[in-house]
Amino acid sequence: MMELTKKDKDQLTTKGISAEKVARQIETFKEGIPFVNLKSAAVVGDGIYRFTLEEEQHLVATYSERSKHLKIQKFVPASGAASRMFKALFSFLGAFDPKNETLAAYVKRTNDKDIQVFADGLEKFPFYDDVKSRLEIIGATRGEEVYAFVKELLDEGALNYGFYPKGLLPFHKYGTTTVTPFQEHLKEGALYAASSGKSQLHFTISEQHEAMFNNELKNVRKKVQADTGVEFDVDYSFQKSATDTIAVNMDNSPFRNADGSLLFRPGGHGALIENLNDQDADIIFIKNIDNVAVTRDSDAIAQSKKILAGLLLEAQEKAFLYTQQLKKGNEDSLHDIGTFVESKLNAKLPEGYAAMSQKSKVDFLLSKLQRPIRVCGMVKNEGEPGGGPFWITNGKGELSLQIIESAQIDMNKPEQVAILKNATHFNPVDLVCGVRDYEGKKYNLLDFVDHKQGFITGKTKDGKELKALELPGLWNGAMAYWNTIFVEVPLVTFNPVKTVNDLLKPSHQG
Repeated sequence: MMELTKKDKDQLTTKGISAEKVARQIETFKEGIPFVNLKSAAVVGDGIYRFTLEEEQHLVATYSERSKHLKIQKFVPASGAASRMFKALFSFLGAFDPKNETLAAYVKRTNDKDIQVFADGLEKFPFYDDVKSRLEIIGATRGEEVYAFVKELLDEGALNYGFYPKGLLPFHKYGTTTVTPFQEHLKEGALYAASSGKSQLHFTISEQHEAMFNNELKNVRKKVQADTGVEFDVDYSFQKSATDTIAVNMDNSPFRNADGSLLFRPGGHGALIENLNDQDADIIFIKNIDNVAVTRDSDAIAQSKKILAGLLLEAQEKAFLYTQQLKKGNEDSLHDIGTFVESKLNAKLPEGYAAMSQKSKVDFLLSKLQRPIRVCGMVKNEGEPGGGPFWITNGKGELSLQIIESAQIDMNKPEQVAILKNATHFNPVDLVCGVRDYEGKKYNLLDFVDHKQGFITGKTKDGKELKALELPGLWNGAMAYWNTIFVEVPLVTFNPVKTVNDLLKPSHQG
């Protein structure tokens, strides 16, 4: 174990991190993180459901009826900063001199197609009128106009949108009113994540932005409640300091700051499994803050969510029933239970299962039935970035369905690359989770994490190279040992805003 000074120990105590955890993380750096072993891409008919209209209507009806008696929550990872959205615009401010170069010449010199798209669509951005009203430009060239617009949008002394959390930026415009993703999520929550006239939403945010989120809620709550007829229970949590991970030098020794303290870095979105574990709900929808659409698509999106939730409730009900039977010693339905575990929960029976003793079969089936369940929407692959659905051999040697990122795949193995290229769908982060057992007790979600599915990345600090450790992603390794069901969902449900120019897409134009 690494030698810790008194200052180190005090630092760990303050962060709530044990010396053992740090030692394990350093060991992970030394050992490296193994690539996943892809067996095949999950496709419709083999890992992904596609439903008929009649089946969809049945599942919607199932959810609509049973949700009346359930505690439902929408969980929204929302700590993302807007600075990444505006990366190209920040570069433009630093590289363009409007006094000595035209915009066209700049675009030709730098091949900056992003700024060209931004400039061409300027009037279509939801914040256009807000920014324009703050400017007094007479007789300016197009380059001067665009430069002044971007400067007003991003400068600290102006609108300072680069500082904002992504969830509080104007994403949509209806008439003269601009709407943030936060408000759109409230409206969505009323459509599919409400019970008894109330909708519970939980946002994971950065601590520095809490006052801003509270202010936005205060400004929009009454209007959204009046428009939807639903009351909102909104709360927040922050990524826990105890989930930060230690950084190391290239020789795997702890990286130290200039003052001698250990450098810890945020563990990535996988750290949010702790926040999710703290929630008290029967059904939890998970959707990223930037994945919202304009109102005209709301009904289609809500319908899709209800289909996923109906399927979850049916699978969960069967899993609970079979668990109770096995717990009571009723083993007459072992064949049916095995078929359900394999075909519906996608937990494959091991080789030699048929020859196993009755007790061993029961123990195996119970181990698969007693796990949280997630139903994940999957969108047809149209070239968008994101992880995908695959059959893999997991850390326990089992064949299982997982959401896998390209960084987890060994690109030096042609057979693995071939499987990746065969993927027909990708992950839009569209999950519905059942987190209680057959007795209504909440699972400890930390028991179902595959800690070997993290990520090691290269970074720099104060001009020095270092290695950083990201925890297993929330919908990747953090849910590796859940029961997983994939369902094809329509493209209308996936409308992420990764760059500011994404706001020009039809799904964000009201």
